[in-house]
Order: sequence, then structure tokens, then C-alpha cells
Amino acid sequence: MTHQHDDKTPAHTNRLIHESSPYLLQHAHNPVNWYPWRREALETAREQDLPICLSIGFSACHWCHVMAHESFENEATAQLMNELFVNIKVDREERPDLDALYMEAVQALTGSGGWPMTVFLTPDGAPFYGGTYFPPQDRYGMPGFPRLLRGVADLYRNQRDEVERQAEAFREHYAGQAQTGLKLPEDFDPATATVSAETLATAANVLASQFDTVEGGFGPAPKFPHPMGLEFLLRVEARRRATDASALPSSQLDEHLLPLTLLTLDKMADGGIYDQVGGGFHRYSTDKIWLTPHFEKMLYDNALLAPAYLHAWQLTGEARYRRIAEETLDYVLREMTDPSGAFYSTQDADSEGEEGRFYVWSAEELRDLLGENAPLALAYWGVSDGGNFEGRNILHVAARLDDVAASLGLSPDEARASLERARATLYEARSRRIWPGRDDKALAAWNGWMLRAFAETGRILDREDYLVAATKNADFLTRELLADGQLKRAWRNGQAKVGAYLEDYAALANALLSLYEATGDASRFNLAQTLVETMIERFWDEPTGAFFDTASDAEALIGRPRDLTDNATPSGTSLACEALLRLTAFTGDLRYREYAARILVALAPAMERHPSSFGHFLCALDDLIGAYYEVAIVGDPTDTVTEALVQAVNGHFLPRIALAVGAPSDTEVPLLEGRALIDGQAAAYVCQGFVCQRPVMTPADLLAQLGA
Repeated sequence: MTHQHDDKTPAHTNRLIHESSPYLLQHAHNPVNWYPWRREALETAREQDLPICLSIGFSACHWCHVMAHESFENEATAQLMNELFVNIKVDREERPDLDALYMEAVQALTGSGGWPMTVFLTPDGAPFYGGTYFPPQDRYGMPGFPRLLRGVADLYRNQRDEVERQAEAFREHYAGQAQTGLKLPEDFDPATATVSAETLATAANVLASQFDTVEGGFGPAPKFPHPMGLEFLLRVEARRRATDASALPSSQLDEHLLPLTLLTLDKMADGGIYDQVGGGFHRYSTDKIWLTPHFEKMLYDNALLAPAYLHAWQLTGEARYRRIAEETLDYVLREMTDPSGAFYSTQDADSEGEEGRFYVWSAEELRDLLGENAPLALAYWGVSDGGNFEGRNILHVAARLDDVAASLGLSPDEARASLERARATLYEARSRRIWPGRDDKALAAWNGWMLRAFAETGRILDREDYLVAATKNADFLTRELLADGQLKRAWRNGQAKVGAYLEDYAALANALLSLYEATGDASRFNLAQTLVETMIERFWDEPTGAFFDTASDAEALIGRPRDLTDNATPSGTSLACEALLRLTAFTGDLRYREYAARILVALAPAMERHPSSFGHFLCALDDLIGAYYEVAIVGDPTDTVTEALVQAVNGHFLPRIALAVGAPSDTEVPLLEGRALIDGQAAAYVCQGFVCQRPVMTPADLLAQLGA
């Protein structure tokens, strides 16, 4: 598959030409004298007594492209920037630490944030003014960027006391944050601490109250998928259905909780936010009906949404959820996977200078391409001559396929076959268009999330191709991003760079545990445990009882970031809590649980009040509350009894489970130690904490012990 791009080589070249980030390379030919974030840039600012103009964005950001074209490619604006500032460009995906620090400053200064982010700093990196997108001339109630540049430079030269006062306020703010510990109950005992399951019910009900009960999703437009919140609600439904002591009584839960969760999954899958031709999800919907997306595709959205649909299939048995999970992962295999096994980061919204151009169709074009399949396809996908997006059509499911089939005198099977022919024809035709740009760097955390999605889905659906992809990716990450026990954050074209963050260690540890569960390869388990030990050593802060997002030996910035909420992706801390609790189940080492408990118990009241900010934290809290099942299936993996026991586990949504499968001789993983065959046959051992049930040999007995 060929991805075409315009090859224009401007006369200018700046320091970014030596970087590997596609986002930074997009700006390597700007007339702006850009620096990457380096000590050299800050030293130059100090030596010349100039403020720093820091610009942060990412390659798939539409308004980043707009501001680059309007301002950074403009000779006069670039001359102003070069005269008045030391200019630094940062890829937020490579440097989430810088992005987090300065986004906090912009939000404090303006009340909102986003990208492109523009922040003005003193030479030591302290912010004193900032914002997001600025137009080239005064408009939208915003100052034009040239006027802003002159005003900020004048402020720095002539009102230095005011600049320093603002900068000092941020220095003190960051210092205070770094020293603030999590507040725990007075009777807190990390060895036994837990939280009532009623906290989960309260949080679920608050989330349910925020649903759009007609179109699904949370709140008004723009609508984001919020996969972690949906995942938590699926877990709550699994608790409601449980037949053991872990069950949540239905009387505690909003009766609409599951229907609204499934409504959201359905509406997203049927909407324009989902690529009806190629599979995979766009970033978010600009409207409340999921029709018009912001067209970029992010690896992390698809890595988090595919398992949500998989789990909905496990809970409901509805084939449409399994189909979306598989189509999403198939898209990643086809378009977002490097020959090395790495997963790429993003695909742009824009192609040929237009947002969404690659994805939209005219009715005439579809009729010409589809021939006899056109009537069904146009009716099913809601295509009209007038279009629904700037005169063209974003494909979306506008009617039930069976209803369209009936109106055309087709059987359901004939309709499905016709639709698949149409989809294949359109994909092939679309592939001949100029492709959106693609950010082909690999990020450790993002690859960890997608590796986990492939490993878990491959195990549950018995998809060998998914397990091959997961294994190849794990080999890539181990080979290219891990050296001397420490991870790197980013990789591109054979070059690994930037020390990894908490989210990278925790995401990869979780992924490797899932790969172990899927393959039985104990080396994956051992590496996961090593990563967690390194994570504790380098990121845990004992005085405050929590993790930092950056390592203790990382570059010293104006502050040390620590994010205790989940945003578009799980926070490093929530991922770390999950990995710690999973390792507790696999090893029986309660030290891991104690780290997680100190964080989760302290944050539980906030999770209860503001669940939309704690989606993955709530999943980890669900793990802490338990019951967490430790399942060892001992037997020849190819034996039919062993296979039946494994399939029983795979066929049910059992989120709080550590699964180890191996022969009696496989004792490398503690969960398998001391487990033997029963009368020469495969057996399953189920434990919770330090209490084990009798070994069983049938799927029905195993599921009964698991409360399924």
C-alpha cells in the first residue's frame, strides 16, 4: 500500500531536520529558527536574555497544521519570532511531561487548553503567558500572532517584574504539587485496605446520569468515545450478573446502565466516527449524533475501543460487537503496522489540504463504482445527492440492513454479501486516492495498549494472526526500546529516543501479562515483573505515597508531573495500579497490592464524585475490591480437557482474573507452583487471596467457582 505525500523542499532548513519525530520534521523547513527541546535552547535564551516561545502539537492535529501554514511558514512572522524569542518546537506524543506541565499553565492562565499550544517561558523554563491557536491577524476575538509576539516581547523587556511574579507563582505551584501527598484514612492498613463495592455502584450511577439517552455518549457535542468509562460500566454489569459474593445488587444500580452503555457502542459503530469502509475509529465526533468526525485516527483510541467491543460481545453474545472489535484490529494490522512489528501512532485528518477528503464520497461516484450493489449501499449508508458534509457523504449506518434488504426484495444473506462486495470495492477505490499523512513513530505506551488488545482478543477469539501480531510487537519492543533494563519512549527508523515515562512501563507490563495469558510464554511474565520492579524503583515517591510520571533520574524540569486522573488515555498511575494488582494475583506478593491500595483508597472518594475523570482508575479499584481470581489450568495445552477449561474462561467476560496455563513441569510462574494433574488429567485451580477451592476438571465446575 502506497502512502503518497507532496514532496516540496523549501529553501529553509532549521535544527529540526536532525529529529526523528514526523511532527518536528513537518516544521524542519519553516523559516522559524526552531530548536528541539534541548539544554542548548535554554542556555541560548539565558545568554541572550530572550524569552522562549514554546510551541507544542502533534502530527495529526488539524489546527497545528493551520497555524503552521499561517504563521510558521510566513517569512515576516518567522523573522519576528527569530528576533524576539528563542523558539522551541515539541511533539507532545514524544514528550508528555512537557505537554502536561505547560498545559496546566495554559489552563490556569486562560481557563482552557488544547493544541496547538503556545507558551511563553523565562529562560529557566517558567511559564508566564500562553494560549492555544492564534490567527495571523486579529480575529475570533483573539490577537493576531504577530501582535501577540510584539506584546509578549515588550512585556518581557519592559515589565520584567510582572513577568517574574507570574513565573514565580508557577514555580511555587509546581513545587507544592510535588510535595503534596495523598490523604488516607487514619486507620489505613495497606495490607488489608479496601473500599466498599458500593463506591463502584455510586460512580456507575453518576456516569449513567451523564449519558445522552437518545444518541448515546456522555454530554453534548463534541462527543468523545470515553472507552475507559464504557469499560468500567461493562465491569459493573459483570458484577451485577455474578453469582458469588462479588455481585452488586441490581437495586443499587441504575436500571438503564447497560442499555445506555450498549446504545453508545451501537451509535458509535453506526456513525461516521467509525470508518464504515476500512474499519477503525476516528478521534471524536463534532456533533451529538456521531456523524461528522474529526477525521484523524489515533492508535490509542483503537487500542482501547477494540477491547470494549470485545467485552460487550462476551457479555451479550451480539455478533455486531465482535465484528467491530475484529474490523478495528484488522485495520491496525493493515494500515498501522510496521514490518518490524511496531504499531504506528496516527493517521492525519487531512489529505490534499482538506480535512476528511480521503474518507468522503459523492453519490455519483458511488453509483459509478458499485453498479448493481449501489442501491443497497446508498440506502444502508445514508448517501444522498446533496451529501451530509460539504456536499459529499460521510458513510454511516442509516437503516437496518434487513429493512433495506426487504425494501429491495433481497434476502438478508444476499444483502450482507452485496454490502461486503460494496465495502471491498470502495476500499480498493479509496486506496488509489492520496492518503492522509501518517505519523509512523512507535510509542512504548501506545504500542503496549495495542499489544494488549491483540493478545487478549487473540486469546478470546482464537485468532492466531492476532497472537502473531502481539508476539511480533512484543519482540520489537523488547529488542528496540529496552536496554539495560530501562525503556525508551519513542522509536522511528531504527532510532529509539527519550527516556520512558510511568505510562510506558505500566502499559508494557500489563501488555506482557496479557501476552503471557494468551501464549503461556513465561519469559513475557518475567519481563513484566522486571518492568514493574523498575517502575517502583524509578517512579515511586515514598514521602507522598504515589508515583510521579517521570523517573527520579529524568531531566529536571520546572516541575515534576504527576497526573492522578485519566484523560483521553489511562494515566500512568492507574495503569501502574492495575499492573501491581495483576502481579499480586500471579505471585502472591502483597507488597505489590500495598502500593496500589495506598493510591486507590485515597482517590476512591474523588472517583465516586467525578467518575468521568477516573475511568481506568475505577477499573483498577474494581480489581482492588475483588474478588480477584487466580486461575491455574494445569495440563497439556493440546489436550482436549485442557482446551475445554481454557475455552470456558475465554468465553466469559471475567475482568478480575489472572490466568496461567501450563504443564505440571511449568513452574516458572508462581501461580503454577505446586499444581498437579488430577488422576492424570488436566485440572483447574481457583484461588482468591490465600483461599483456594478444590481443583475441578469440567468447564461447568470451573465457571461456577468463578461466579460466572
